[in-house]
Amino acid sequence: MPPAPSKHFLVVSDFDQTLSFNDSGQILSDLLGITDFRQKVDGLASSNLVQQGAELAYLIRHDPAFRGVRKEHLAEAGRLARLRSDIPALVEFLKRGLDGFQFSFFVISAAPQEVIQSALAGAVAVDHIIGTEFDYDSDSGEVHAIRRVPAGYGKVAVLEQLEERLGSPPDRTIYIGDGSSDVHVMLHVNSRDGFTIAVSENRLLARIAQSTVISENAFSVLIPILERIVGWRSGEIREFFETYALRLHEWEKARTDRVTIVGSSVIPGDAVA
Repeated sequence: MPPAPSKHFLVVSDFDQTLSFNDSGQILSDLLGITDFRQKVDGLASSNLVQQGAELAYLIRHDPAFRGVRKEHLAEAGRLARLRSDIPALVEFLKRGLDGFQFSFFVISAAPQEVIQSALAGAVAVDHIIGTEFDYDSDSGEVHAIRRVPAGYGKVAVLEQLEERLGSPPDRTIYIGDGSSDVHVMLHVNSRDGFTIAVSENRLLARIAQSTVISENAFSVLIPILERIVGWRSGEIREFFETYALRLHEWEKARTDRVTIVGSSVIPGDAVA
């Protein structure tokens, strides 16, 4: 009999504190010598003036302290971001897929587009990154308009556009996030039988996400995907990680998977000295 057609899944990840350990706004503020970024964000949050996650975009456009922000500052902030390990291996695996399973990986975040592109350069294709987009003054280089902010329900809208563009059914969407700004999109994905993964111990998110993985290694998000979507057992997952020269040194299995991965990834098929 001919092989069954592959199932296609859309895998979407947030950026700040999901693929990175930092907040883009804090990195940019430190770069510019702005010392009260957190207080400004807290003030916006308490006023409910902007969608949660869109605070940095608002400050860049409207706060005098951020008036000097230019494209080069955003790119530098991206280069300074500390990323979770083995992002290239994660992206390469999703690109290759498995027998019967195909994956399309995208990053959707309220962080500025230039920050994400700079941070993930060489790992994630530019056209697979959707962040906050600004219009810049052609003379001064200053931000004079916000074109799009994928935050809150804005992130849900971008996700639906991706599903439509790829012809991907909602029940085959996998979303990975870290904080309260991901609540709307996770509830949306869950309501349409998709799969959600949290990578932090945010209490609100932990109650919503279908799985939680705590690890400094980005490759760890494959554990619930391989277990819950692909249907592999623990032993098969361990063997699979070893093909990437990664060993599941600590794996506390509960509703939250706590994982320590030892080694540096080697993509199968690459020459090994």
